[in-house]
Amino acid sequence: MMRWAGGLLLVLLWAFTSRATGFNIPYEVEQPPTIISHTASPIIALPFDNTLTIRCEARGNPPPQYRWTKDGQELNLPNISTVKTDNRNGTFMFHNKHFAQFRGKYRCFAFNKLGTAMTEEIEIIVPTPPKFPKEILDTIVIKEGEPITLHCNPPKGVAPLQIYWMSVGLQHIKQDERVSMGTNGNLYFSYALPKDSRKDYGCFAAFTRIRTIVQKTPMSVKVERLNPENNSSESVSATLPVRAPSLLLPSGVQTEKVLLKGQDLHLECIPGGYPTPNITWMKMGETLTDRIKLDNFKKLLTIPAVDEKDQGKYMCTAENSAGKAVHYFDVIVEEPPAWRTEPPQSQLSVIGSEVLIKCSVDGKPTPVITWRRNGKIFRDDRANNRRVLDDTVMLHKAGPEDSGVYQCEASNPHGSVLVNINVLVMDMAPLMLTKDFREYAVIEGGDIVMNCSVFSSPPSNISWTKEGTVVQGERVIFFENAQFLKIISTEKGDRGKYVCLANNTEGMASLTALLEVKEPTKIVVPPQDVQISSGNWTQLTCRPAYDKSLQDTFEVIWRKDGEEIFRSSKESSRYIMKGDLLEIRNVNLSDQGMYTCIARTSLDEDTATAFLTVLDVPDAPVSLKISDQESRNVTLSWIPGSDHNSSVTEFVVEYEESHWEPGRWKELHKVAGNQATAELFLHGDLNYQFRVYAVNAIGPGPPSEPTEKLKTPPAAPDRNPENIKIRGHLPHEMDISWNPLLPTEYNGPGLEYKVSYRKLEVEDKWQEHLVTRPSFTVRNTSTFAPYEIKIQSRNSLGWGPEPKPVTGYSGEDVVFWHCLRENVSVPSAPPHNVAVEVINTTVLRVSWSPVLPATVRGHLGGYNVYWERIKSFLSPDKILEERNSMSFPGNRTHVFVPGLEPFSEYRLTVNVFNKKGKGPKSDPVTFYTPEGVPVKVPILTTSHIQDDSVLLEWGPPPVTNGILTGYFLQYHCLNETSLEVIDSVELNITSPDITKQQLGGLVRGSLFRFDLSACTRAGCGPPLWTERYIPPSVDEVVTEPSNSTQRWFIGTLCAVALLTLLAVIVCFVMKTKGGKYAVKEKEDLFPDAESQGVNDTYEYSDNDEKPLKGTILGSRDDTVGDSVSRDSLVDYADGEGEFSEDGSFIGEYAGPRYRDSISEPSGPITVTA
Repeated sequence: MMRWAGGLLLVLLWAFTSRATGFNIPYEVEQPPTIISHTASPIIALPFDNTLTIRCEARGNPPPQYRWTKDGQELNLPNISTVKTDNRNGTFMFHNKHFAQFRGKYRCFAFNKLGTAMTEEIEIIVPTPPKFPKEILDTIVIKEGEPITLHCNPPKGVAPLQIYWMSVGLQHIKQDERVSMGTNGNLYFSYALPKDSRKDYGCFAAFTRIRTIVQKTPMSVKVERLNPENNSSESVSATLPVRAPSLLLPSGVQTEKVLLKGQDLHLECIPGGYPTPNITWMKMGETLTDRIKLDNFKKLLTIPAVDEKDQGKYMCTAENSAGKAVHYFDVIVEEPPAWRTEPPQSQLSVIGSEVLIKCSVDGKPTPVITWRRNGKIFRDDRANNRRVLDDTVMLHKAGPEDSGVYQCEASNPHGSVLVNINVLVMDMAPLMLTKDFREYAVIEGGDIVMNCSVFSSPPSNISWTKEGTVVQGERVIFFENAQFLKIISTEKGDRGKYVCLANNTEGMASLTALLEVKEPTKIVVPPQDVQISSGNWTQLTCRPAYDKSLQDTFEVIWRKDGEEIFRSSKESSRYIMKGDLLEIRNVNLSDQGMYTCIARTSLDEDTATAFLTVLDVPDAPVSLKISDQESRNVTLSWIPGSDHNSSVTEFVVEYEESHWEPGRWKELHKVAGNQATAELFLHGDLNYQFRVYAVNAIGPGPPSEPTEKLKTPPAAPDRNPENIKIRGHLPHEMDISWNPLLPTEYNGPGLEYKVSYRKLEVEDKWQEHLVTRPSFTVRNTSTFAPYEIKIQSRNSLGWGPEPKPVTGYSGEDVVFWHCLRENVSVPSAPPHNVAVEVINTTVLRVSWSPVLPATVRGHLGGYNVYWERIKSFLSPDKILEERNSMSFPGNRTHVFVPGLEPFSEYRLTVNVFNKKGKGPKSDPVTFYTPEGVPVKVPILTTSHIQDDSVLLEWGPPPVTNGILTGYFLQYHCLNETSLEVIDSVELNITSPDITKQQLGGLVRGSLFRFDLSACTRAGCGPPLWTERYIPPSVDEVVTEPSNSTQRWFIGTLCAVALLTLLAVIVCFVMKTKGGKYAVKEKEDLFPDAESQGVNDTYEYSDNDEKPLKGTILGSRDDTVGDSVSRDSLVDYADGEGEFSEDGSFIGEYAGPRYRDSISEPSGPITVTA
């Protein structure tokens, strides 16, 4: 006792005075081996494994050598081709033909001149193929009601093992509360019945890991009846006696169950007796844990992952009406050895110090600890102050000879643990492990850690200086004995040369570290969110700024939805990266997403994101359904597809009918984009199919899949013919024609038309005729008499709706034909009271009193308006003779005349015409057009003269439309990505002779747009614009070269060339003004019943016979402010009748009323003859 007490006191003393430290010895220092990997035990050599490899690898300085032991004896590997070793480590491999030869327990030893490390035992298990013994089994004869046990006794083999009881025909033996299999594989019958008699009870053992199933010799069971007269094999004999419970498993009264902590506990009680006994469980003195699980009709109790709390005595009770039986289980939970906290660490100690190695292990039973040094048993040696006290080794006044590898191995019946502890006893001056003059770089504001790794014994004192001054301050942190210096929130002043000095009793060493503080990387122009239509192209701009010294490592990376876009990837061939631009060509829906720009250097990065929204036509609707299929009024419904970011404006329903036009789809109906149903009125007697497509701002989408065919019932026609025309080509005849019904409108077979007519206000009775052709001629009519005509459609199912009569005239009389021969059929009188109202600089309103019908001499065809430009007030001495005319069909009293020149004097006349020609002209009316605004200046250029200044130069407008008073200049600072206006400045230039202007104080590094308009007293004309990028100053942060300046320069050159060509064309047009003016399209909007026979195309010219060459119409581009105005006619209409009559010209030519006064006559002006 005194020895152990003294030893314990010595342990405590050395624990407080030892200077040993746990550490990792750097590779640069000589050191004993350290095992870094080895094969874990056990190793099971399976039959289908071709080879088996046993690994053992260690590191050390000098590099270690290896040797193996097998079952405690040195292993000499045979020099044969089927056994291979690795010269770099201790690993060896052998072929499966040698598996049985290599069965055993192995240890690997790695050694060099400083010591030997060893592994735990590695057991190689070579299982033999499992087999049941060949045996001859007697028939088991048993009386009805008695219990039966069929023993399996499976052979040993590689786990896991599964047991099955089956017949020779591989039919499973049915198990229930009476018949069950135990965990040991035996089959138990609580009591026997005649039906249990059979000769083929087979036990099958399946070893799944080695893919093997073996079968026991079949067993035969014969159950003798208690009552031989009862031949039923199914029922229980009525005379079967009650049998008290007994336990077939386990045997005896008490069983001890030992298992390891963490294993699953299985307790099993299988009873015999009749009736089948019930099983109950309890834990003596305690309540059963709620973790229990009862299986196999409560015969098996399981507690998963047991611990100490599950120890104790358990009892199972089997009970029926005849009595009960009990069994006790004494459950003991033990543990294999395990480290109490962590294994002992390697140590570095100075010569003469105290070394203490403590091996703290837990386990149940208590582990036995074995100490070794360099693989050999290390025993207590008090004489040399080398003590081994159970779990502790103490070295008093250790010297270099005590250096080596110490092994602590703790074992109990359930396993063992082993650790190698490297002990190095030495004195050594500081050894710098970090490279001298290592360069560090950090972004301003970031944190930096500089390294000064030192190995020494005893440990060194480490200090840091910068340019002779000790490094200290709130932003400075030292850790790991000052081997690391951390500076937080770095500043520019932190750059420079740092010196780390390490010293101990054996010497000193130093190193230098160089620190650079860099400018942070920033994205100064981030990408902006974009909406783009599919099929177009777009650009995302990401302009960075970064430190010049990091240019070699700088890169711009683009990611889409977190995935990087690679420059050379085939999948990204539509993505083109040019400097700070990402260009996406032929955009489609897959390009929509979040794009991230990463500006990166070797030290830092900055990111910016933008969302690209792709607009596309809508997807096709789906799930089309037709309701009310028995009628001609049906409802079509559908589910809309995706609108692809552009709201659906309408749905279009198309149909195809298979009888008249199979395969041709026609539009049937439209509904608003917020509807998903359409009410359809269908024609009769047709086979319909329907489909739907959606329309948004991008365009129409693809159509849906067609519906099933729908057959509509036949019916009478839904409408009558339209566009009935009545002509009298000859006296006493009237030709009637109409537009026939389309075949799809027949609604049934046998379509024909009933023609009804009677003389207006003279006859009451209708004359009727049935025809199939869309025309009919009435003969022997009165001369030029009005008739009422009706056309009604019918088919075999009935008549169409009652038609409304129309009025027409029969042929003209002989006197009319005589007039034709005398050539006196043209109108005889001109319009009177002709007046002119000047609307604006280019449009006027002409009005007159209607002519008397008698002077027309036939059907009134319309009116001709003639005007002549006499002079321009810009050149009053020049006599002009520019003549123009326009024809206006139908009976009207006023028209709008476009195409006049501003600031001019005009003369105007009007006449009337019929089929045979033109009547005399009215008295001339003289009027004046007011001053207008100039056209665009022909050219506008910019030149860069200083860092923040540009010089604008331009040419005067080719057409001023008035007296030029000066120019109006606006210039705007633009956002380069979205081109939105950030800031604007306006400047009035009051001299018409100035053609250049210098602008200063512009923001450098910005994009500007310059708009210039020429002005008269009437106002300023349309602007001509150009753009200019003002580059940043040369001392700004390095950026990738921008393409914007090049683009605007090229755009400016193209604009100059285009405007020069436009000026030449304008000059040519001014000399050759005139030409045809087709009004057919406009007149079709306002038909006149009396002028149906008049020629539909009219023109204006400088005289009655010869048409003009060219046109007087200006550009229709809203941005080109020529002399033609675009205002609505609403400003000028005197009544609703005027708008309907003359609307064909209002949208093209009408402009705002001229209000400013000038020295010459101005409008609006009303002039009468």
